[in-house]
Amino acid sequence: MQIDKDRLELSQQLHALVIDYWHDVDTNWGRNAPDYYTEDATFSGSAATYEGRETIRSFYKWREDRGARTVVHSVQNFQAMFDGSPDRALCHWVLMLYAADGTPVLPTHPPIQIAYMTDRLIKTPQGWKVTYRRFEPWFEGGTPPTNPKLGGN
Repeated sequence: MQIDKDRLELSQQLHALVIDYWHDVDTNWGRNAPDYYTEDATFSGSAATYEGRETIRSFYKWREDRGARTVVHSVQNFQAMFDGSPDRALCHWVLMLYAADGTPVLPTHPPIQIAYMTDRLIKTPQGWKVTYRRFEPWFEGGTPPTNPKLGGN
């Protein structure tokens, strides 16, 4: 398959956007993470789904309020393509999640989750925004991910 210049540029832009998003989550409690979503976005995981930017904001606030946690979201195998028009995109990638409660330096362990990710984005006057993000866990183990629907883990 040949990748054209427009798709290559899209892939670079959206990969950088995903990296910036997770960097904010890992180093800034995700305080800016909701701004990467549209007002009506869906953030869907295996244990819970969050509808709307403000609900996503509430999730990240809850996550920060629960206390010290060290986390690394590592993005691998990133793929982006246009989704029917030049202002819509579909991305697939693999997320390797390393996390534990507490502050560094913590003991090392394998990732607590490896998930296949699906993103749908739309180009807005403010730039690309996520309309849909889906976590599909392929591997899990050890420390549970943070989710208020899982009893506060």
